[in-house]
Amino acid sequence: MDLRSVVFLAISSLLPQPGILFAVSESGTEGMLRWKSLPNLPEAISGQFAGVDNGALILAGGSNFPVPLFEGGQKVWLDTIFVLERGQSQWLTGFKLQRPVAYGATVSTPGGVICLGGGDAERNSREVFRLRWIDGKVQQTPLPNLPATCAMSSAALLGKVIYLAGGQAAPSATSALRNFWALDLNQNPPKWQALEGWPGPARILPVTGALDGAFYLFSGAELTSGSDGKAVRRYLRDGYRYRPGKGWDRVADLVRPIVAAPALASGQSHLLVFGGDDGEHAFRIWELKDEHPGFSREILAYHTITNTWTRAGTLPQSLVTTAAVHWDGDFVIPGGEDRPGHRVDSVITAQFAGSHASFGIVNYTVLVAYLGANILIGVYFARRQKSTNDFFRCGQRIPWWAAGITIYGTQLSSITFMAIPAKTYSTDWLFILNNAAIPLVAPIVIFWYLPFFRRLNATTAYEYLEKRFNLAARLFGSASFVLLQSGRMAIVLFLPALALSVVSDLNVVVGILGMGMLSTVYTMLGGAEAVTWTEVMQFVVLFGSAALTLILIATNIEGGPGTLLAVASADGKLRAFDWSWSYITASVWVVLLGNLFGQLIPYTTDQSVIQRYLTTPDEKQAGRALWVNGLLTIPSSIVFFGIGTALYVFYKQHPGLLHPGLQTDAIFPWFIVTQMPAGISGLVIAGLFAAGQSGSQSSLATALVTDFYRRFRPQASDQKCLSAARWLTLALGAIGMGTALLLASYPLRSLWDVFLTILGLFGGSVAGMFALGIFTQKAHAAGALTGAATSVITLILVQRYSQAHFFLFAPIGVLTCFVAGYVASLIIPAERRPLAGLTVYTLNSSPTSAELVRR
Repeated sequence: MDLRSVVFLAISSLLPQPGILFAVSESGTEGMLRWKSLPNLPEAISGQFAGVDNGALILAGGSNFPVPLFEGGQKVWLDTIFVLERGQSQWLTGFKLQRPVAYGATVSTPGGVICLGGGDAERNSREVFRLRWIDGKVQQTPLPNLPATCAMSSAALLGKVIYLAGGQAAPSATSALRNFWALDLNQNPPKWQALEGWPGPARILPVTGALDGAFYLFSGAELTSGSDGKAVRRYLRDGYRYRPGKGWDRVADLVRPIVAAPALASGQSHLLVFGGDDGEHAFRIWELKDEHPGFSREILAYHTITNTWTRAGTLPQSLVTTAAVHWDGDFVIPGGEDRPGHRVDSVITAQFAGSHASFGIVNYTVLVAYLGANILIGVYFARRQKSTNDFFRCGQRIPWWAAGITIYGTQLSSITFMAIPAKTYSTDWLFILNNAAIPLVAPIVIFWYLPFFRRLNATTAYEYLEKRFNLAARLFGSASFVLLQSGRMAIVLFLPALALSVVSDLNVVVGILGMGMLSTVYTMLGGAEAVTWTEVMQFVVLFGSAALTLILIATNIEGGPGTLLAVASADGKLRAFDWSWSYITASVWVVLLGNLFGQLIPYTTDQSVIQRYLTTPDEKQAGRALWVNGLLTIPSSIVFFGIGTALYVFYKQHPGLLHPGLQTDAIFPWFIVTQMPAGISGLVIAGLFAAGQSGSQSSLATALVTDFYRRFRPQASDQKCLSAARWLTLALGAIGMGTALLLASYPLRSLWDVFLTILGLFGGSVAGMFALGIFTQKAHAAGALTGAATSVITLILVQRYSQAHFFLFAPIGVLTCFVAGYVASLIIPAERRPLAGLTVYTLNSSPTSAELVRR
């Protein structure tokens, strides 16, 4: 038994018995899809290519029976193309393929609808082509042929790679293919690659899908030769997963076969399978004829994280040998075969009825009471804000234990509140070493960084950079912080508000304004002191609600905490160490090394953190505060990682309670609003609101006033600076809320992510400059700025051209700046500056009178 198991058992022994705190809500997601009809097709078809391009639904080829099968009719293969533009009531016709074809595979891509293989009555095809809808016309472009003729296959797009599996080489073949081919659309020109097949029988008409970084293959029918020499189907229920670079592994079997069923990915981790032929009446087709009851109408949902199947509703009609496509957020299934020999001309479409749960009056009451308490704290401390020292540094009267809690609270945002449980729920405990680096960093900061900030009596960390190097270094460091923190403030408001709006009736705008206005008001009134004490209260709410959640989940899992531990361990969810030497995965050395530097960056360069340990009466108490912060990460990490593992086991036991359209990051809020008792869920949401109030306005106002306004207007009185800080707090809050509202209203998320990623490149360079200043005597301003620029350029190249794990970006950035800056300082001539009290070698030296005047 490993350390994680011991921890879980220790916690389990203290928990109540199962089922005593709340009853599991079994309302589930059955029937959440709401179906309606689109304009009927010009003719009934099945086996057609189907996809979406430039907002239009394109159907091509297929087959039908002009004369009913059981009246002696023969199947006819089609070359027609039908197009339906969004919002139109009639299909556009008159377009043709180069030849009739049906039963191929289709993949919709940003560059068009890719049609793969297929065949007719006489032969199957290798042809691959692209269909595009441009200027009212269908454009057909050939692509590289398949490695061999193939029909009755299935394909899916993973990233920019098309994977095709299974099929039949010829219409009369009595054996299926076990082929697995890949076409990388990034290649120019693209070329098919034959990969190792799955470890199971060859098959036709399997169900496939791609999501969560993997290609999935389920069911299908194996072919054997019958007594009459014709193919006989054996219906399969097995399932497999292919992960690039890792190969195949077995996943959960189906409860029934789902041959020729249309399927689509939903959300980040569900594959929806619509109907399918289960083979129940496969050998009675000519006996039943038109009395055939049709195929299954059951919708199944496979969850990739918990590896479980569950019911997700019922189709309006049974359908096979057709495709399902995403069209502007809807699921669309055009045409198909509702019983053997009979095609339909209907087109059905579905949307989720919604994933909202009512928040309720009790929860709203708890939330409003909590928010009101925050405002009262701001009002109470407003009377103490007499100077900028009060507003920025709390008059240096914060006790060490409270300062330690606020350092911890500053680093724990609403994103973390959701992301850590979501990450552990979907993977394992590998990232726990990320938090383990915080206690390891504490002594480094206490012994080698803290003395400089405290003995210089600094208000911002960047004052040190000017004293050690020059004004440009100070402005570079401060501006990097201001830009990144401003962007982060919008994300910290937007993401939790978005998650809450998805899973409850809390409006995203109300969530953004509620969190933003709350933190702005109490910060503007009470300054850093109000921020400190609200963060202490927020820690109690945050950690208390999280711990309570873990207890509630663990005690209501069937079998209790013991089962939680057993299931999690059996499924590898407690894995915390990867002992490989790979630099592209979260191996132990990558996580530890990366996060030692990754945690060093905020604790030595981030004003929002450093400001907290400048609020204590002296250096000794500041050191204690850092130790408190480091020690708090131990129980909090266990709780937040434990919540993710507990959620995994809970939903593995109750997969029907998951919403198929849910994003993984929203799993914790989804559990809160759907499963927790009224009042308690309000308290946990209050904790989420608490984490969204990062006190960013206080540290941003401090940096802007101290490093820019006061630095360039030294004649400004302290009261003018205090007034400027209050107005800046208000303006910064408005900017943060405004930007968050823009992200909620317009598709700017990807651009904003790029913006924050670029700004994040500067963190390592600023940390490298601090290290240069503290640990060397020969480094000077020109060398330090050269090192910073070199660090940013190096990180851009590493991110773009290497596969290095992102944890390694921090050490690469810091060390590049340090080494390049030191070498540049040896090469570039510069005037020597006085260093008394500014390096580890001169920390206890007293500056001369001339040096003081110069500074």
